[in-house]
Amino acid sequence: MNTKKHDLISALKYAFPITIPVLIGYIFLGMAYGILMKAKGLDTSLAVFLSLFAYCGSMQYTAINYLFLAPFNPLYALVLTLMVNSRVAFYGISMASKYKSIGILKPFLIFSLSDETFSIVCSHNIQENINKRAFYFFVSFMNYCYWNIGTLLGCLIGSFITFNTKGLDFVLTALFVVIFTEQWLESKDHRGALIGLLCSIPILIFKTNIFIILAMILIFIAISIIYKYNEYGKIYE
Repeated sequence: MNTKKHDLISALKYAFPITIPVLIGYIFLGMAYGILMKAKGLDTSLAVFLSLFAYCGSMQYTAINYLFLAPFNPLYALVLTLMVNSRVAFYGISMASKYKSIGILKPFLIFSLSDETFSIVCSHNIQENINKRAFYFFVSFMNYCYWNIGTLLGCLIGSFITFNTKGLDFVLTALFVVIFTEQWLESKDHRGALIGLLCSIPILIFKTNIFIILAMILIFIAISIIYKYNEYGKIYE
């Protein structure tokens, strides 16, 4: 029991510093989301409910103007949600091996697999003395808590303070830029980053959500080709 408790504490202490960039980003992102929800006249309970049970930052932002403040259209809501969150399916596949033997925690880890959590879990080399199962859980759980705390704070601030909210949704883009920069600096192999940038050019040109799916497909194909090429090279070395 003491050994198990020690492993959990060690994993928590190890995981927390790694999630600090996400803590800073999610607190401000969540606050911006909560403030925007209140500024648009939407209820605090709705904002908190979505953060707790949907936990899909970019879609939560998108839903404000395109779902909650627009005429209700179930088919449009479904297609829009699939387009915005389609990337999760692609990088979720790559996490199947990591979460394969995770046990009872697996449903929560799948539910809480955000972009930032994926970035940490996928790219970080965990020390050998750290329990991987506990590490995955604490990273996911802490990031989940950061987002929800930020949302609640934003709703509270938005209830008492009124100001121009134009540009607040840019913090989501800013967080992605920071994470991308950190990965670029930490990694010696930049092929994945370059592939992501090149395949995302259609989104920048056409500025249409449908090209998110196209970009994800192109990235998946490119990464698969590189993986197969590497494996083929190893066989014939």
